Amino acid sequence: MHKIKSTNATRLLFFVAIGVFFFLLSNRVDELRVYQGATLAMYVVAISSLILLTGYSGQVSLGHGALMAIGGYAAALSHEHFGAPIWICFGIGVLAAGAAGAILGTAAARLSGPYLAGTTLALAVGLPSIANQFTILGGEQGLLFDVGFPPESLGPDFTQYKWYFWIAGLSALISIWWLQNLLRSRYGRTWRAIRGNEVAAELCGIHIGRSKTLAFTVSSGLAGLAGALLAMTISTVSPSAFPLALSFSLLTGAVLSGVSTLPGVMIGALTLVATPEIADVIANRIAASESVATNLPGILVSALLILVVLLVPNGPVEQWRASRIRKSANTHR
Repeated sequence: MHKIKSTNATRLLFFVAIGVFFFLLSNRVDELRVYQGATLAMYVVAISSLILLTGYSGQVSLGHGALMAIGGYAAALSHEHFGAPIWICFGIGVLAAGAAGAILGTAAARLSGPYLAGTTLALAVGLPSIANQFTILGGEQGLLFDVGFPPESLGPDFTQYKWYFWIAGLSALISIWWLQNLLRSRYGRTWRAIRGNEVAAELCGIHIGRSKTLAFTVSSGLAGLAGALLAMTISTVSPSAFPLALSFSLLTGAVLSGVSTLPGVMIGALTLVATPEIADVIANRIAASESVATNLPGILVSALLILVVLLVPNGPVEQWRASRIRKSANTHR
């Protein structure tokens, strides 16, 4: 018991240290990097939600962009119509997406493989069209989501982008810390058992449907938080902010991270944030046409995805862990 408490304390101190490091870093970089840091934190939350669902509970989702949209719209509506504080708005976004996930998860618990993927894909395709039909959601123009200026106590040099970065970074740190503890609990062990073999898990007394629904609910809640963070960074929420491509980007980020490895989530998030800038540099160097420059980010991500699947199918972090275990085993022979 003492060892478990010591491990939890060490893990908490590690996350605090990361927070302090990024706080200091935000004071040393320009506004563009600070804004990219906020986007990076949003992707960390979004990809981790998909890793939980796919990598730990074995359920495939192609509609997480739609769940992000639900969280973003709920946060924006609560702020615009009720003037709720920003943290309350984020909480409402989490609850709204979690509730939608619970409903979807109840149906998804009876589906698997391509049938589940198709169901979630239908949600991602249909939700933008539904949002356009309701004036309360702002139609195609969407809704503004202005979180306001940073507190004056933070000083005159504390910019708006830095405020976004602080909010998104703190949300990401808390989410990952909480999710790691959840995955080390009996719930995480239950989900891994279901992913490994549903029949064996059911014979051990695990309620498959209930456990899958819970995983979908938790994953959807985290996706809703990511959607609220995305709405904050772009100051608006609209159907165009949550396209179908977003769901595929998150799935790509999860594969690059290692779909069953939460510690690798930063790799996928960094890839999604850095690829457009790298593609822009390459396009300028080779004097690419406008059509090539537009499609180059997708080409780069696709090529990287193929390489990862072929060379390190479990993700770079899991591959490094396996290599270290093999070296340790050879050393003790």
